[in-house]
Amino acid sequence: MKTYFSYITPYKGRIAVGLIIKFIGTIMDLCLPWILSYMIDDVVPQKDVGLIVFWGVMMLLCAVAAVTTNIAANRMASKVARDTTEHIRYDLFKKTLSLSARKTDEFSIPSLISRLTSDTYNVHHMTGMMQRLGVRAPILLIGSVCITLIMEPVLALIMVAALPLVAAILILVSKKGIPLYTKQQEATDDLVRTVRENYSGIRVIKALSRTDYEKSRFDKTNGELVNREKKAGITMAVMSPGMNIVLYGALTLIVLVGAVRVNLGVSQVGKIVAFTSYFTIISNSLMMINRMFTNFSKGCASARRICEVLDCTDEMFVAQPDVKQTGNHIDFENVSFSYDGQMPAVSDISFSLKKGDTLGIIGKTGCGKSTLMSLLMRFYDVDSGSVRINGEDVKGIQPERLRSMFGVVFQNDFLMSGPIRENIAFGREISDENIQKAAEWARAMEFISALDKGFDADLAAKGNNFSGGQKQRMLIARALAGNPEILILDDSSSALDYKTDAELRREIASRKGEMTTIIIAQRISSISSAGLILVMDEGRIIGSGTHEQLLETCPMYAEINEIQMGEAMVS
Repeated sequence: MKTYFSYITPYKGRIAVGLIIKFIGTIMDLCLPWILSYMIDDVVPQKDVGLIVFWGVMMLLCAVAAVTTNIAANRMASKVARDTTEHIRYDLFKKTLSLSARKTDEFSIPSLISRLTSDTYNVHHMTGMMQRLGVRAPILLIGSVCITLIMEPVLALIMVAALPLVAAILILVSKKGIPLYTKQQEATDDLVRTVRENYSGIRVIKALSRTDYEKSRFDKTNGELVNREKKAGITMAVMSPGMNIVLYGALTLIVLVGAVRVNLGVSQVGKIVAFTSYFTIISNSLMMINRMFTNFSKGCASARRICEVLDCTDEMFVAQPDVKQTGNHIDFENVSFSYDGQMPAVSDISFSLKKGDTLGIIGKTGCGKSTLMSLLMRFYDVDSGSVRINGEDVKGIQPERLRSMFGVVFQNDFLMSGPIRENIAFGREISDENIQKAAEWARAMEFISALDKGFDADLAAKGNNFSGGQKQRMLIARALAGNPEILILDDSSSALDYKTDAELRREIASRKGEMTTIIIAQRISSISSAGLILVMDEGRIIGSGTHEQLLETCPMYAEINEIQMGEAMVS
């Protein structure tokens, strides 16, 4: 919560002014029953119309002042809540972008989405409500109790005796409520995860007729969330009826004792009327406190989840520069890495590339091909060994400078809804001339030029209004547009026909010397011209060399080549 309060601190002046205004309005509310009591017991018996009108006007002024100040204070509270939440949401989003891949995996994407949406909403609600009711409810409660103690001590003692029971209910229920709301938010994470998976794979689900299965899976996740919401709701719902039983029991006793006291002549009707008004105010203030505790429970649970992300220390700090003159552009030296700290994803990987070289990587699914690229771009840190670019250990390179070296097309890359031009530029300051050149190199111009709007043609979400091959060529154009030092193509030609794939490889080969290229592929034809090819299996390199060398020295490579060449002949 310390982090949360750091966001509130800049608005302490505005909060203080709002609380002062709220205090004044609350005092005006407390004056109304007292004035009414005075009028009934002291002014009306005098039968002085002028005096009655005067105190009537005073009641009206107090009512207007109470309404006006409360509206003004509530507006200020809303602004503070809005601005605070805006900054929290921005910093939370900024933090999620800077998290290492390992930390992102720990939190999970659905959980981060939930924290950025529903959790920030709960914090916003809590921040506003605590300002609106945090002063008003306690002052109404304490003020009413003090006034009734002065006005009717005997009746007030009955009411005061009930307050410890009410406080006990508030504390006990709230103590149980906060953990339940935390569990509820965790269930929300699971729901977001399920929905995200379904919407991402909606076409596959329909194609395989798995809609009924996914409905049942969603129903199970939704049911778990409902159960946790129900448990939290029922627990917090105990508060209101429990308080009402105590309060209305006290009110019944107060009315009986009050009637007896008026009948005995030791009290007055106006005081009893005022006392019941103050009792109503006390009851309402306790209901406000009930609402505050409920929203505070939700808000605290959400604030803790948000602060977990904001306060997390990322292990991906920039180390002291470590430069070793190797004469190579890229060096992997005895690199080993595991995602979970137990099962190695890659083991004892070593290879070197000169500037302008082309590296091809091939192997079974899950053999560690993409993991090598994640280590090269320092999405993860190696467990042992080192990864160097131009002799510099990537751990000592500032992230901005490191990432600016790369142009990348990932296996599951994405396109935004919007013009083709913006998708290729991707927020970078790239001229139209360079965008066009990149499209030509990626063999994307042939279909872009055929569009009515050309580069201004709009893509649907994820580029669903274009074919798989067209999307891959736009993604390759995006990677090339920034004139990268290192180009990584991770299974980025799987949807291309052989002719386009060959033309793309020739284009990349013609740019030899300008950039180092790493191609991860399932088709040998995509990497056969590479100067160095790595064959991977179960996280290890089982073969390395040129295409011709591997055909002679690596049985697995030769087998893949034979199978694929046979398929090519058949097709």
